Amino acid sequence: MSEGNRKILIIALPAIVTNITVPLLGLVDTAIVGHMGDAAYIGAIAVGSMIFNLVYWVFAFLRMGTSGLTAQARGRRNFAEVRQLLRRSTLVSMAIALLLLLFQWPLRELMLWFIAPTPDVRPLAVTYYNIVVWGAPAMLGLYGLTGWYIGMQNTRIPLFVSIFQNVVNILASLTLVYGLGMKVEGVALGTVIAQYAGYAAAVAWLWRYYRRLLVKPDGQQTAKGQGSGSSLSQFLRVNRDIFFRTLFLVVVNLYFTSAGARQGAVILAVNTLLMQLYLLFSYFLDGFAYAGEALCGRYWGAHNDEAFRAVVRRLFLWGGAMTILFTIAYGLGGMSFLQLLTDESSVVDAARSYIGWAVVIPVVGVAAFIWDGVFIGITLTRGMLWATSLSALVFFVVIATLMPVLGNHGLWLAMILFLAMRGLVQTVIFLRTSCPTSSGKPPCSCHR
Repeated sequence: MSEGNRKILIIALPAIVTNITVPLLGLVDTAIVGHMGDAAYIGAIAVGSMIFNLVYWVFAFLRMGTSGLTAQARGRRNFAEVRQLLRRSTLVSMAIALLLLLFQWPLRELMLWFIAPTPDVRPLAVTYYNIVVWGAPAMLGLYGLTGWYIGMQNTRIPLFVSIFQNVVNILASLTLVYGLGMKVEGVALGTVIAQYAGYAAAVAWLWRYYRRLLVKPDGQQTAKGQGSGSSLSQFLRVNRDIFFRTLFLVVVNLYFTSAGARQGAVILAVNTLLMQLYLLFSYFLDGFAYAGEALCGRYWGAHNDEAFRAVVRRLFLWGGAMTILFTIAYGLGGMSFLQLLTDESSVVDAARSYIGWAVVIPVVGVAAFIWDGVFIGITLTRGMLWATSLSALVFFVVIATLMPVLGNHGLWLAMILFLAMRGLVQTVIFLRTSCPTSSGKPPCSCHR
């Protein structure tokens, strides 16, 4: 295996395992309340988890913005800037967490109004929310730290943190529920304990492995002509672009879910199950996107055009290999996978009409995932925003024109085109963007 591929896999593989373990936090909570004897407990955890998933997803820029800028600073060997980025991401994370805590009541009421849980679920969801919201500083702080670690080309520590969090969550929740007789409040408190334990572990590993970098200023500055590093205005601009880009993603995904729900319980279930195939593919591609953030950012910051182009090529080769693998797997075993998730015959029968859409997800989605990693690494976040906003426009145009005729097939067509357009627009933007060694000059050969 070549050195370039080895560098990609060193970053991608731990990130893939981390992505797969993250949903376990929610699955553990659901499994515990699933044995409490009342479906309302399951509903409460589902509603509470949805609220925090949406809220934290909106603030994903804390991870993505930090990783690209940190990778570039590392590429320039500007370690003073590396430290500064860690401080900035931590301060911004804690400031946002403080705002969430200060405005937790209006946020809770707004989200509950939007989700509209049944009367038996609502008070339990309120209990869960009122406890888990206090984990916001740990969760958002961990976002910033994870982005910094990725920028430093270290995805092993986020993997260890994720595994540690899951172990703590299982032990704490089981102890509180079955040992102390708590109900939803025990599950919620176990989640918060796991969140702070994970953040504490991430900080401890930071001190262990990066202590010399953090406490021993080296006085190195960026070489003249190599760029002056990331200013506060650039830091805020990058995070602003990613924030609005994420809002478009949230709106599209929420509308996809709500449009499915309006077609009845069976179609909603079908769409939910098929989206699991999308998520499974995304867990793997995001690992390679993280490698793109770290390596492309590093070589962009170091103005190493040859290494940068080589990483982009290899990322798309790995993406292509994953696309072929998942397309074949979904084509041959997609229905078998769905039957593992449910034995409801009406849902399985209805899914047969729509499984084809899930089969093409890897083909149309691969470019969007890989480009996201490259664009974050080189902080071309305005391009990401343009690509997502234009794709969202296409999504809603298709919804308005074709869904009344095609029904749920029109909904899936809109989602497929949304993914395809993101990749297409980002490809065009990248081809028109200068290489790291061509700042201020026409696009170089690698972009022609």
